[in-house]
Parts: sequence; structure tokens; C-alpha cells
Amino acid sequence: MTSNIMPTYARQPVTFTHGEGAWLFDTEGKRYLDAVSGVAVCSLGHAHPAVAKALCDQAGRLVHCSNLYRIGLQEDLAKQLCDLSGMDNAFFCNSGAEANEAALKIARRYGHHRGIDTPKIVVMEGSFHGRTLATLSATGNPKVQEGFAPLVGGFVRLPYGDAEAVAAVDDPDVVAVLVEPVQGEGGVRIPPDDYLARLKSLCERRGWLLMLDEVQTGMGRTGRMFGHQHTGVTPDVMALAKALGNGVPIGACLARGVAAEMLTAGKHGSTFGGNPLACAAALAVIDTLTRQSLAQRAEILGQRLLDGFRTRLSGRPGVIEIRGLGLMIGLELERPCTRLVGMALEQGLLINVTAERTVRLLPPLILTDAQADDLVERLCSLVEAHLDAAG
Repeated sequence: MTSNIMPTYARQPVTFTHGEGAWLFDTEGKRYLDAVSGVAVCSLGHAHPAVAKALCDQAGRLVHCSNLYRIGLQEDLAKQLCDLSGMDNAFFCNSGAEANEAALKIARRYGHHRGIDTPKIVVMEGSFHGRTLATLSATGNPKVQEGFAPLVGGFVRLPYGDAEAVAAVDDPDVVAVLVEPVQGEGGVRIPPDDYLARLKSLCERRGWLLMLDEVQTGMGRTGRMFGHQHTGVTPDVMALAKALGNGVPIGACLARGVAAEMLTAGKHGSTFGGNPLACAAALAVIDTLTRQSLAQRAEILGQRLLDGFRTRLSGRPGVIEIRGLGLMIGLELERPCTRLVGMALEQGLLINVTAERTVRLLPPLILTDAQADDLVERLCSLVEAHLDAAG
């Protein structure tokens, strides 16, 4: 079949028609257990009734009116996010890349306010912050940057999880640090427990902004509403998206203190950002997450999955590490394992492989115990078959 869509994705040979909770159904009626959640987006599963109702109700009233006017739902959403995070204000956009773009602009403007003409931002190897030119430049993956030079300058790249490397930076133009609490695209990399706290202390001493990319870790995914809440650290800037709208495009850049004063009228904007429809969806997501204590549920489910995988696969030749935080789980294998995606698809299971050798699982937070156990059984059997075939 020919397609008029640019081939920017190596798409799997399946088309889904509808979903229900943790299940997706294809054009042939086959059912698939979704352990990807649209890449950490549909944390409430598919066709969640609260989100569907919010969208239907709001679509019948007002979809869009422009940020030239006050939007009540946007103000409500900003207050709820700030109350949950300890931040001061929010800028709304449509994606994680845009939220990170706003964070980068805040850092640049902060630097200029301090009299620094060429402000720089510390970023990490193995990171992923988006595919716009600025966020692509901040990303620590040469493969996704290939062919897009000249990239945006002003970034200092250091090893992830190494606070000492950041402490060793001796550059008067550095104004901020941008980091993921857990690297998702980088292979579900979890830093040392004191990593963010050490970065925060360092930033405070040097007058830098600590900016956290919580696009994938935010909204309950790691077992807390935001990933940094495992550490007791509050950032100066935080980027959100993905699960915020459970599939409706919405992103947010939250800021506090002096960082919250950087973007003033005319300095940034978004045509669709924070429109009534997207905000209605996000408010329904937050209400469901908090009312059903789904962040806590993610922590319990994540441990159940880790225990199951470790019982079956730990110590097996070819398995390097099984790691995770909440419902961000990675199974790192010794050899490339992208073929597992197709093998799983045939078995009615949706998984993802990132960094070539890590099976990344991002199941919905509404997963049942039985579905979690089913996921462990099916994936372990596939991994074992893959490793046996590899010799």
C-alpha cells in the first residue's frame, strides 16, 4: 500500500481501530496488551470515560478561542499543577519538545538578565529532549542529530548521573542544568539516589537554574506525581507533556522564583497552547490520577513487574540488567533486540525497544494485577526465545 505520509517512523504493520483500558484492537479484531501507552502518553489507558466525557462536554461548548483572552480552564489547570508541584506559574503548549523549548528560552533570558551574552546550558549524554532544532541540539544522541547541522550552540554535554562532572564545570557562561530524572529514550537509565539533590545544591551555590525534563517521568509514571518528588528536590523549571492529556496534545513548562519572571508579554507564545479542549482533558487526567491514587498504584505495579522479571530472567546469560522506577521499566540485553518488537506484536503484546538493546515498558497506570502477570509471562517467554535463537 502506498502512503502520502512522510516516512519519519518505521511503523509496525498494524492499524488500531479502538481501545479499552490496557487493550488495543486492530482492523481484524485482534486484541493487544498495550505496554507502551502511546510512549507514556495514555497512562489512564484507552477510551477512559472521564477523559472522553470531558472532551465531549467541552467540544460542545468551546474548543478554541486564542490566548489573546483569558481562558478559565487554563487558569484552573495552572493552579492545580502549581499546587501539586510547588511551582509558581505555567506556560502551556502542545508537546514535550515545546515545553523544553520554553525551558531553554527561560534559561537564555535568565542568562541575559545576568549580563551573560552567550549563556550556556549543561545537558547530559544519552538524553532526549525533542526534535526541534534547539531540543535536538540539547539531546545527547548523535544518531538523531545526524544530518541536521548546524545545530544550535550553547550546550555543555556531560555524563548522565555524574554530579562530580557537573561540579567540575568551570565556565562563567553556564546558567542552567537540564536533566531528566530518569532517562527514558536513553534506555530507562536511573541515576544515583542523591544525583538531583547534588545538582540542586550545586545550582543554588552557583546561581544556575535546575531544569527538569519530566515529559516522560511526570504525571504519576514513576510512582510519584513527578519524578523529582522521590528526591525531595524542587526544580526551578519543569517540562511536562505526554500523559498530561492522556492523548490530547498538551505540554506545560512550569517555573518558580526568578525563572517564573522571565517570559513576559511578547517573549513567547503558542497558538493552540492551553486551549479549552486540551485543558479540559488535562483537568480530567489530574482528577483521575489524584482521586484514584494512581501514582501510588504505579509504584506497587512497577515493583510487581520488576519482581516477576527478576525472578524469571535475572542471572540468565544475555540479560545485563532489569531496572525501573514505578512503571518505567527497562530490560537491558547483551545484544540488539529490536526484533522483539515484531515478535511481541505477533503474540498480541505491544512493547518498545530503545537504545537498541533495552526493552522499554511504559504500561498504563490502570493495569490490573492479572494483566501485569500476563505481561511478565509473555515478555519473558519472548526474551528467552530471542536469547536462545541468538545462541
